[in-house]
Amino acid sequence: MRLQDIQPKRKAVKNRKRIGRGPGSGWGKTAGKGHKGQKSRSGYSRKWGFEGGQMPLYRRVPKRGFTNAIFSIRYQVVNLDRIEGLEEKEITPEVLKAKGIIKKLSLPVKILSRGELTKPYIIHAHKFSQKAKEKIEAAGGKAVIIGG
Repeated sequence: MRLQDIQPKRKAVKNRKRIGRGPGSGWGKTAGKGHKGQKSRSGYSRKWGFEGGQMPLYRRVPKRGFTNAIFSIRYQVVNLDRIEGLEEKEITPEVLKAKGIIKKLSLPVKILSRGELTKPYIIHAHKFSQKAKEKIEAAGGKAVIIGG
């Protein structure tokens, strides 16, 4: 076997359909597009959601109520058990990002109370749960709120 002899597996590659190449091909005349109409013409493209002039579904369905979701603040949650193993005494979002505990520095960080602390850490975060704050201070550490 030589490099020039290598071929794809049988039936792995299908020949493309050559439309509009005469009646003998089976795809001549209208080339599989039917008769007349907008879809048979070249350059046809339909807008997203267009239903031929009929009122589209997204406009037929009633919209009710109000959602405040776009104004809600999404926190990156970090529990105390994730912080416990770190060597640093001062924990900031930058340290958490470097250790892979949080993904983005653009989102605020909230510390929750799962786990125990044995060392006194100075933890900088945007928000703390009440229990987390108590546990940090009980271990001799300090909970510092960023931007507040």
